[in-house]
Amino acid sequence: MSDSVGENTSCGYVAVIGAPNAGKSTLINAIIGAKISIVSPKVQTTRTRVMGIAMQGDCQIIFIDTPGIFQAGEKKKLERAMVAAAWEGTVDADAIILLVDASRGLSKDVRAIIEKLANNPTQKVALTLNKIDKMKPEALLKLAAEMNEIFDFEATFMISALKEKGFKELVAYAAKKMPAGPYMYPEDHITDMPMRLMAAELTREKLFLALRQELPYELTVETESWEEFADGSVKIDQTIFVAREGHKKIILGQGGAMIKKIGQQAREELEEIMEQRVHLKLFVKVRENWMDKPEHFTLWGLDNKA
Repeated sequence: MSDSVGENTSCGYVAVIGAPNAGKSTLINAIIGAKISIVSPKVQTTRTRVMGIAMQGDCQIIFIDTPGIFQAGEKKKLERAMVAAAWEGTVDADAIILLVDASRGLSKDVRAIIEKLANNPTQKVALTLNKIDKMKPEALLKLAAEMNEIFDFEATFMISALKEKGFKELVAYAAKKMPAGPYMYPEDHITDMPMRLMAAELTREKLFLALRQELPYELTVETESWEEFADGSVKIDQTIFVAREGHKKIILGQGGAMIKKIGQQAREELEEIMEQRVHLKLFVKVRENWMDKPEHFTLWGLDNKA
């Protein structure tokens, strides 16, 4: 814990929840001003709770980027663990932000989230309509009114996380909700995520972006080794685990061209983030039915009993 304790300091947690692809990771990256959570067009990209730390004057706000909340399959253990992690993030939060993709309106997943929030009326929730650049003003106002009729939101915000518009008012609101107290992290920290995990997540993002529809959801990336050298460079070995042999061929590509492209993109972004030379080596292995084996979820801090 940081020793940064002033008479007027405040610090607390803000849980950002919503349906898959509402833009939670994009919003938190915009607020923090750096990439701490991976983003892709594919739903359920975020698998764990990622903390982003922002300073607002004498207030430290710890934003929790949670996995998208959806109707998890009864037999899909990873899906259940992800949804459980999202709701767990709200338990001790000092503020909750429900982020909604305004262009999708009041979807089935959003209605289900609101129904569950209604079970705990003591928690105050701020409604935040995202992707407003895709909507006409009259349609936005209608949606905001409709949602406030079915739930007593404490405040309503309209933003475009991608275009970084409107979120400053949201951050100011969050700061006012934080309780008085010392900072929980040093003022220059922007996340609590270990670098090994962040590096693995960044490679997973590049896989999603490079392969899009071809890529099956059943893959994960693990950082196997991390070696620092005297010249300031670092050697990172990562393994991409897939569920089937056919998936391995897709990732490798013809003559290994695809994995080479993905590795180069991941390495270049890692060098930019870490500000040091990176030697990245990627391997692909088959780990059958890994999504049904909860012992593999603990790497992301997910509850393997969910």
